[in-house]
Amino acid sequence: MAERFEVQRAVAASAGEIFAVLSDPRGHVAIDSSGMLMEASGDMVAKVGDTFVVHMDREALNDYPLGLYDVTVEIVTFEPDQEIAWTIRGQLNLGHVYGYRLEPVEGGTLVTSYYDWSAVEQSWKDAAIFPVIPESALRATLGILARTVAPGQPRPAIPTPDGPAAG
Repeated sequence: MAERFEVQRAVAASAGEIFAVLSDPRGHVAIDSSGMLMEASGDMVAKVGDTFVVHMDREALNDYPLGLYDVTVEIVTFEPDQEIAWTIRGQLNLGHVYGYRLEPVEGGTLVTSYYDWSAVEQSWKDAAIFPVIPESALRATLGILARTVAPGQPRPAIPTPDGPAAG
């Protein structure tokens, strides 16, 4: 089984506009499609090692009865307007990473959302709790991101390696 998901969507907004949402703790809550992120506290992140707290409720997934709990998001990649990634710290530090890569395209930005659990210890992988969220949640979050930064705007065309752009 793959240990990484990647999904893409072209968004009619600049990389800077998108990165502003992704580096703001409240932006994470605003675009979350899982329903687990309830609120965030902390300042906008500006470098690797920065952290903020997210108040969680796993009830939305209806899988593990964890109740309300907090996690600390720790930034592990920070390249302004290009890439941001983080891991989750809390009662368990499992080592899975979430992130976004941003590539300019005509009329906007190609956004790649990824979730990687390849560094998780084998015992946790064997417990069958990964992936924590499905690939469809990443795709839905990209849709919410697009609606947040470019409401009502059509998706830009994405250049393809073998031919004309696809929309």
